[in-house]
Amino acid sequence: MTEYYIPTGPGDAEYVEKRSRFLGKVRPAASEAEARAFIDAMKKQYYDARHNCWCYLLRGGVMRYSDDGEPQGTAGQPMLEVFFRAGVTDAVCVVTRYFGGVLLGAGHLLRAYQGTAKLALDAAGISVVRRWVKVELACGYNLFQKLTLEVSAAGGVVTDTDYGADVVLHALLPEEQEAAFATHILDVTAGTVRAVTVGETEQAAALGTSESGKARQTEWN
Repeated sequence: MTEYYIPTGPGDAEYVEKRSRFLGKVRPAASEAEARAFIDAMKKQYYDARHNCWCYLLRGGVMRYSDDGEPQGTAGQPMLEVFFRAGVTDAVCVVTRYFGGVLLGAGHLLRAYQGTAKLALDAAGISVVRRWVKVELACGYNLFQKLTLEVSAAGGVVTDTDYGADVVLHALLPEEQEAAFATHILDVTAGTVRAVTVGETEQAAALGTSESGKARQTEWN
């Protein structure tokens, strides 16, 4: 299957620009109906806000965005550009603005909406969806960190770890890396560790995880 990238989970962000408060929300969305439902829910939750700008991008090329009353080109489209730059699809973003009493020019608005969307996506994290092989590696504790780095270098992800007399790493590897990885692990561990393939799967695997799922940035100028 062809790999593609999606938000790992929910991501929330807050950005303040000249006393205007921007609240960003990024969520995975597998369909247009799911994206629209999330947008409607945010509009209902933040009914008292000045603007609820939004965008979504789906596999197959479906994309929509709205400036929701902001000057044309300052909100929805710059938010959508965040998804394009990250290579992410099946994603929806809503940025809510509470007006702070100071008018913002087009440049400040664009920076605020795009910056908030970027912070929210960073908080959500990014996962790759593709076919993986499931691999287990049993090793001594002295090799734990090294093998974790080797999995990452091969484009894989450690999904779980069992701690006992030895450490057992459970990992997902790109299917095309299976044979080369097994040979490489034997080489770098002098034959003491074998990569054992235990199955295969098609799923999303996180490339990186945010600490809290929330991000905040304040601009006081």
